[in-house]
Amino acid sequence: MFSDYDVIVVGAGHAGCEAAAAAANLGSKVLLVTMNMQTIAQMSCNPAMGGIAKGQIIREIDALGGYSGIVSDLSMIQFRMLNKSKGPAMWSPRSQNDRMLFASTWRSLLEKTNVDFFQDTIKEFSITNKKITGVVTGLGHIINTKSVLVTSGTFLNGIIHIGEKQFGGGRIGEKNSTGITEQLIELGFESNRLKTGTPPRLDGRSINYKKTEIQNGDEKISGFSYLNFDKLTPEKQLPCHITYTNQTVHEILKKGFGKSPMYCGRINGVGPRYCPSIEDKINRFADKERHQLFIEPEGFNTIEIYLNGFSTSLPEETQYEALRNIEGLESVKMFRPGYAIEYDYFPPTQLKNSLETKLIENLFFAGQINGTTGYEEAACQGLIAGINAHQKVQNLEPLILKRDEAYIGVLIDDLINKGTDEPYRMFTSRAEYRTLLRQDNADLRLTEKSYRLGLASQERMEKMLVKKEAVSSIKNVLQNIIFEPDEVNSYLESVGSTKIDEKQKAIKLLLRPDVNLSDLNKSVLLLNKPLSGFESESLEQAEIQIKYERYIEKEQDLVKRMSIVEDTIIPESFNYERLSALSAEALQKFKKIKPRTLGQASRISGVNPSDVQILMVYMGR
Repeated sequence: MFSDYDVIVVGAGHAGCEAAAAAANLGSKVLLVTMNMQTIAQMSCNPAMGGIAKGQIIREIDALGGYSGIVSDLSMIQFRMLNKSKGPAMWSPRSQNDRMLFASTWRSLLEKTNVDFFQDTIKEFSITNKKITGVVTGLGHIINTKSVLVTSGTFLNGIIHIGEKQFGGGRIGEKNSTGITEQLIELGFESNRLKTGTPPRLDGRSINYKKTEIQNGDEKISGFSYLNFDKLTPEKQLPCHITYTNQTVHEILKKGFGKSPMYCGRINGVGPRYCPSIEDKINRFADKERHQLFIEPEGFNTIEIYLNGFSTSLPEETQYEALRNIEGLESVKMFRPGYAIEYDYFPPTQLKNSLETKLIENLFFAGQINGTTGYEEAACQGLIAGINAHQKVQNLEPLILKRDEAYIGVLIDDLINKGTDEPYRMFTSRAEYRTLLRQDNADLRLTEKSYRLGLASQERMEKMLVKKEAVSSIKNVLQNIIFEPDEVNSYLESVGSTKIDEKQKAIKLLLRPDVNLSDLNKSVLLLNKPLSGFESESLEQAEIQIKYERYIEKEQDLVKRMSIVEDTIIPESFNYERLSALSAEALQKFKKIKPRTLGQASRISGVNPSDVQILMVYMGR
């Protein structure tokens, strides 16, 4: 019934879809195994993609030839560029998405690739001499493969909690997955538990929107994909709305704490610190009189609403009573209650940089099995693991992104070196080179790498090269334009900037924070049209590079200074026992994690600078 495969992907969430697409597009024979063919690429929690740091990740996935950016743009119902009041390093694209359209678009794209599908569970792995040889399905099929990529999400021994009720499940209405954790523990893997939660879903017809604040999308939609934006963005956008909890709501929720699985000790897993439940919010921030809630539509053709900010596992009756005391929700009807889910994960210090496990050759993990939370974090791991599973079976070098090359590199480096004992979420603050890792330049950073692998298309490569050349031309034009005071002073005065008394180059004027290229072009340059013919994306990129040149150069200098440490490879067979001066903790961590480079060794939790110095001296550095 089954032929042999190069890569079998277990699970069809965001990580699994990216993994299957990447490996197949690189030429591997891929089987995607999912428990339910109707929930491929399901948005299990909020119907949105991107956000702070997460938007940067989606653009990196797109630049590398992944599909998340394209799918997000094709299913978008609203777009906003967050943090526009701050510097470009903080700008983060975010979209609201049509949940059903998102999933159907992903499935359609996968069906156009060389991916085989099978609906079943995976009960165990076939392993010979610590190397993956196949999988055994719930129906008893044994399928041979050269590599396996596990993207199990919240399904491994998942338990759903609603008040005092608890039952097995990987998602509401879907059964959990058993057997994999138990086998991996027998093989020597370390496992633990995490938890996450989701809000109730509401009937939009029962909401009084007049009593809420409206939140519209941006007029200008840049989207996520570096491909043709005009074809990938919606003709119309749907608004979101904002409302707030109040003291009455808080008192109602507090009365339910006695039946809360979190406060009664029925949940052992640690939840996401930066996406707390409503119970956590009113408990940890008792001084706050209200908390903001976002009323988010689930799609163009549905009345279902996602109440962002009201994640909860309290009893249904408590949830319902509290909801009906929120402004605008006085007559609300609930489609289904919020719930918490507890699941198994495997501390990611057990992985190599490629996301291959250290214990079992050709076994890869990606997504929530590694302790992360969020669609974007899962998708980028799936992409990298899918690429590297293909590379491994073809005896090719893995793709390993450095911390100065991508947020994806930061995420994976954090996971494998520091591990995580709570759901890991990406933030801009985690990246020390965030001026280099902007959402606007992900294509310039990553497309060529992916093109050399064979994943990014010729179209992507050509588009990136055209943009690169255009940016260079724009900067040259602005370098050669010299303004007389009477040509530009009226514009400078209109934006509150100091007038000039003598000739000045356009490129120097752009260094002023209150001068921007778009306005300068409309007010002054448009008369002679020196910038006509350039796309807005290239104009924006040129302006960012001009304005932040000094900051970019500083970070680039720092990268160069650190490169000696970052690029010094530690042999896999290195014997740390010979370094008698190492601290006991450093010795233990080095032996367990087996860092690939000195830079990686320096970031391991519990390792001191003196330990790294000892290692450097021993290696002749």
